[in-house]
Formats: sequence, structure tokens, C-alpha cells
Amino acid sequence: MLCAALIVLGVCLGLWQWERAADKRLYLEHRDTALTVHMPETVPPDGARVSLQGRFMGAETLFLDNRTLGQQLGVAVLTPFVDLEGRRWLVERGFMETGVSRMAPSADTPEGTVTISGEWQIDSRRAPRFGDNLEGTRLQRIELASWQQPFTYPGWLHQRQGEGHLLDWWVPSVMPPERHLAYAVQWWALAGVATIALVVGARRMRQDQLIKTDLDAR
Repeated sequence: MLCAALIVLGVCLGLWQWERAADKRLYLEHRDTALTVHMPETVPPDGARVSLQGRFMGAETLFLDNRTLGQQLGVAVLTPFVDLEGRRWLVERGFMETGVSRMAPSADTPEGTVTISGEWQIDSRRAPRFGDNLEGTRLQRIELASWQQPFTYPGWLHQRQGEGHLLDWWVPSVMPPERHLAYAVQWWALAGVATIALVVGARRMRQDQLIKTDLDAR
């Protein structure tokens, strides 16, 4: 029963990792070929390049704490943005070095109408958080509910160009398809070993049963 359970588990998990590899391959292809969408009227797809015209709401800026860029320690600057159609966006403007200081950070924000562009990231499920997320103006992780006014779409724009842009630090955390394929092979190998163990064990049990039957007959 144990061998049979390992066979089923290995085959199923191997197939799951194979499908994950295909999904990651499609995702990376989509990112490489994503077109720029100007002032989208519906929620952009994850990874889309989005350009906006509007105004930064500098007074509502918060800072994503404990970010690193190379050997630098700092924060990521998060500023709400209202486009010309009144849609409200969250913009991650880039990295700002603060060092180990715990003083409240501050960032200059351009005034007036500006044009910005960047990569859109959909807000997705994450692991449970323990403790307070907001400490002063520092966030432990991005949560849209940390701002009093709601945003039009569930996600945020990682700014790459335009006024107010700082240093790029964010890259998508995507496991390469080859890693998933390696995991699939490992799971199938486990299923193969369990299959061999099941066959060998069944033969040995059969031989033992024949020997016992022969002894009983004598």
C-alpha cells in the first residue's frame, strides 16, 4: 500500500510540475512580447506594460521597508497616482537608499501632470502576515488596504520611465521552467523506484507463499 501510494503521489506531482513548467514558459513569453497599454480602461493583464498620464498624490506616499539593491539597504517608494480619467493607481516608483536608519523616510514627488510607464503586477494571494503591516509610513509588504482611499484596480505599477522614477530594484520572482522540469523528473523517478519495490516485493511474497505451501504439504 505504501508503494502504491508513492507511485500515485510521484506521478501526480510530476504531472503538476510539468504543467507548472508549461505555465512559466507561457508567462515568460508573454512578458517578452507584452505590448504597452496607454490609459487602460480595464484591469491590465499581469506583466503588461502600462503608460499613464496624471498626477502623483505625494502626500499619500508610503515606503516598502527592508528592500535591497546591490549592497544598499533602503525602501521602495509607493505613491498613489490619479490619471486624467480619475482612475486611482498605486505606483512603485523605485528604490531609495536609507541605510540602517529608522528615521521616517521622505521622497520628492513631481507636481502637475506627468507621463509615466512601467510593468503592471496583479495583487495576488500571499502567505499570512503576523504583526502590524504599517509602522509610521513604512510597510512590511504591499497591501492596498493600507491607503484610506481605494484603488481602481487590484495591483500596482512598477515604474520604469517618467518623472518621479527612482532606481529599478524589482524583478519578477519566477522559477525558471527548467527547475520545474527537474522536479517533475525527480517525482517520476520516485514513482519508478516505488514501482520496482512493489514488483520485487510482490514476487518475494509470492515465493515465500509457495515455499510455505510446499512445507505445509510435506
